[in-house]
Amino acid sequence: MVSDAPADYDFWLFDLDGTLVDAEWSYTREVFDRVGDRIGREFTDREAEVLWHGLGGARDPQLREWGIDPEEFWPAFHAVEDPQARAEATYLHDDAAALVADLVAAGRPVGVVTHCQAFLAEPVIDHLDVGDWFDAFVSCTPELGWKPDPAPVRHAIERLGRNPDTPGRGVLAGDGASDVGAAWNAGLDGIHVERHSPDRRGRCVLADYRVASFDDLPLGPDRDVAADGGVSDPARK
Repeated sequence: MVSDAPADYDFWLFDLDGTLVDAEWSYTREVFDRVGDRIGREFTDREAEVLWHGLGGARDPQLREWGIDPEEFWPAFHAVEDPQARAEATYLHDDAAALVADLVAAGRPVGVVTHCQAFLAEPVIDHLDVGDWFDAFVSCTPELGWKPDPAPVRHAIERLGRNPDTPGRGVLAGDGASDVGAAWNAGLDGIHVERHSPDRRGRCVLADYRVASFDDLPLGPDRDVAADGGVSDPARK
């Protein structure tokens, strides 16, 4: 399900970690060292990378495959995370910043649907000073659901002031299969941005658009998002 045609969307939703932002490796490594101390199990660099970025797909089955109880892991994981330290270790991906800035300048509604919990996400957004980019910001919870469940996406659409049953043409962009799955389950297009090679992930992720960088999208830096909702393409002039 890969499209080569330019995309013109009424609204855009994004995943956060791995899509718009990422944390420095030193912070990630420290988190897994501290989690390991709490649960009595060391994590290799590869295991930390797989869990942090969701390279193996859903994390709970991956944890169980390694003999780790998710009910033990996640409380330990959230207990050791320092929201301010994480915020200071987090950076914006340049390609994502450029795309979102263009969308905001064009007046397109932009939202976030993330598995990152609010107590961690909010300091990151404040530290990077990008809160005014987003018209809706949804952190998944057990009550709301987790991607690929469409419920968090539908909730974000509602926060954009749209009917999730008839929202118009929208898209959700993310770095994981669960992001594309959530998009499709909610009736949106899905963009997969591969921040890691398929060899590192161990699989390819199907999507309407599959790119290594948002710069590769038809709505990239060589194509301006027109304020009237159209697409300004120098090649078409």
